[in-house]
Amino acid sequence: MSIISFLRDKSNHSEWQQNLRILWFGTFMAGIGSSCVAPFIALFIGQLGHFSSAENAFWSGWAFSAPFITKALISPFWGRLSDKYGRKPMLIRASLGMSLVMMATALAGNVYELIGLRLLLGVFNGFISTANTLVAIQVPRNKSGQSLGTLATGSVSGTLIGPLVGGTIADLIGYRYTFLMTGLCLFVAFLLVVFFVHERFTPINQEKDKPATNFFKALPQRKIILGMFLTTMIIQASNNSIEPILSLYVRQLLNGHGHIALVAGIIEAISGIATLFAAPFFGRLGDHWGTHWILLSGLIFSMLIFIPMAFVQNVWELGILRFLVGISDAALIPSVQTLLSKNSPHRVMGEVFSWNQSFQAVGNVVGPQIGASVARIGGYREVFLSTSVLVLINFLAVFRNTDGLREKSHN
Repeated sequence: MSIISFLRDKSNHSEWQQNLRILWFGTFMAGIGSSCVAPFIALFIGQLGHFSSAENAFWSGWAFSAPFITKALISPFWGRLSDKYGRKPMLIRASLGMSLVMMATALAGNVYELIGLRLLLGVFNGFISTANTLVAIQVPRNKSGQSLGTLATGSVSGTLIGPLVGGTIADLIGYRYTFLMTGLCLFVAFLLVVFFVHERFTPINQEKDKPATNFFKALPQRKIILGMFLTTMIIQASNNSIEPILSLYVRQLLNGHGHIALVAGIIEAISGIATLFAAPFFGRLGDHWGTHWILLSGLIFSMLIFIPMAFVQNVWELGILRFLVGISDAALIPSVQTLLSKNSPHRVMGEVFSWNQSFQAVGNVVGPQIGASVARIGGYREVFLSTSVLVLINFLAVFRNTDGLREKSHN
C-alpha cells in the first residue's frame, strides 16, 4: 500500500484516528525540518564571513537561539487565533511559513541575513504544538495519554533522523542545499495538512484583544496549568543544559582520540531512540494509573540518572545512561501535554498549548546558557550535577501543583 493510499484509508478508523496518523507524518517531517541543519550551522556561518573562533561561537549561539526567542514571544498570539479560527489554518500557516523561510535561508548572503531568517522561522513556528492541540481536542479523554504519546514519537523520530539527513546532504552537495531540502520536508507537511487533515471547527465568541491576565484568570484549573508551563520550561532547560558540552565531554572521555563527532552523534541520538519506543507505553500507563504519577516518577528517575553521568569513566557508561534519560523523557513532555489537555477547556486549548510552547522555547534558550556557565566555572562533570538539581526543583514544583489530582485519585 502506498503512503497516499495509507493516508486516505478510512476503513475502521474514526476521524480522530485518521488525523492522528496524518499528523504523525506531519510532525515527523517537522521534526526533520527543525533538526536537519543543527550539525553544520556553525560551519555554514564560517562560510558567510571571516570570523575568529570566538566570533563564530557568538553568531552560532544567536543562530541557535533566534527561533526560540521569537517563538516564545509569538506563540500565544497564534494560540488565540487557533481558538478563534481553527487549528487546521494554523497548521497550514506554520508548515508553509517555515517551508518558505528555510528555502530562503539557502540564499542567505551574510550572517545578518541568516540571523534575521532564523528569527523569522520562530515567528512561523508552532506546527507540533498545534498538532498536539488538534489531537487533544478530538481524541476521547480516556485515550489522550496514549494518543499524545504516539504523536510525540513522530517529532522525536524526525528529530533523530534530521541531523543524519542534514549531515549527509551537506557533505554530498553542500550546506545551502540542506536548507532547501529541509524546506521541502516542511512543504510535504503542508500538503499533508491541506489534503488529509479534517477539522469540524465551531468558532466561539471571545473578547476582542483579550488580555493575557484575563485568559489565565478564566482557567478553571489554573494552578495545574501554570504549574505545567513551569514544568515544561525546566524540563527543556534540564535537557538542553548539557547540549553545549556533550561532544566536549565525549572528547574528554575518549582522551581526544577516535571518531569523536560520530560517537557524540550516537550518544546524542540514543536518548531519542529510547523516547521513541517508551512514550506510547507511558501514555497508556498514565491513562490507567494517573498521568501525574507518571510525571512525578519520570522526574525522580531523571534526577537519579543525571547524577552518575558526572562520574562515568567511558563513553559506554555515558551511552547507557543517555538511553535511560530517553526513557525518563518519554514520561515527561507527553505527560505534561496530557495533563494540559485533560485540565483545559476546549475553547482555549490552542492558547494553552501555545503558552506551553512559549515556556518550552524559554527553556531551550536558558538551558544551554546554564550549562555553558556551569562548565566555565566548574567543568563538564559539574553540569550534570547542576542539571540534577534543576530536576529536583522541578519535582518539588510538580508535587505541589498536582496535590489536587493526588487527592482526587485517593478518593
